[in-house]
Amino acid sequence: MSIKIAPSLLSADFSRLGEEVRAIDAAGADYIHIDVMDGHFVPNLTIGPVVIKAIRPHTRKIFDVHLMIDPAQPFLKDYADAGADILTVHAEADRHLDRSLQYIRSLGKKAGVSLNPATPVSILDHVLDRVDLILVMSVNPGFGGQVFIDAQLEKIRRIRTLIGNRAIELEVDGGITPQTAAQCVAAGADVLVAGSAVFKGNSYADNIAAIRNAQTSICHETFIIP
Repeated sequence: MSIKIAPSLLSADFSRLGEEVRAIDAAGADYIHIDVMDGHFVPNLTIGPVVIKAIRPHTRKIFDVHLMIDPAQPFLKDYADAGADILTVHAEADRHLDRSLQYIRSLGKKAGVSLNPATPVSILDHVLDRVDLILVMSVNPGFGGQVFIDAQLEKIRRIRTLIGNRAIELEVDGGITPQTAAQCVAAGADVLVAGSAVFKGNSYADNIAAIRNAQTSICHETFIIP
């Protein structure tokens, strides 16, 4: 299975975001992951639709916009208009998750739902027909550079089984390194979000390649539980 790598701009140099976006595009990124935080749903503040609109011309890669805001629904059109291709909302952020997911699709965008480390998989039971992407948070959201929570591997396995043959991507965000990347892919992940592991050092291309190639170190079936 060929995985997709989505570098998180949370770890980029915010003083030159346009250059950073072009650099990770050239380095082999599949998606550009953009973390939006409101200082309310999570304890941090990041960027809004104006910034996303400003960096949109710098790449044709998919903008994977992760909305860590509450409420999210009133702002979905703003982020869609700014250039998002995928809009992911947290299961707890809007009172009516189904409505938010329907609205995202009505805007012509792919709809994602994110699960925090303590969010049960059962939250997905009645919205699977509304989602294009499921994002498993393998750290508590709000800050980059955190350590991967191993317990999330079981959640990834369970969600992979739940997805079955549906055309839904399974994304993992938080503490991704070449080592944890291999575990996530073995558990069933399709897309890996990496911040610090991509933006460290001088070669984004080498960093992305190291994460992408980590999947070859563990066979996909190793972590799958029948």
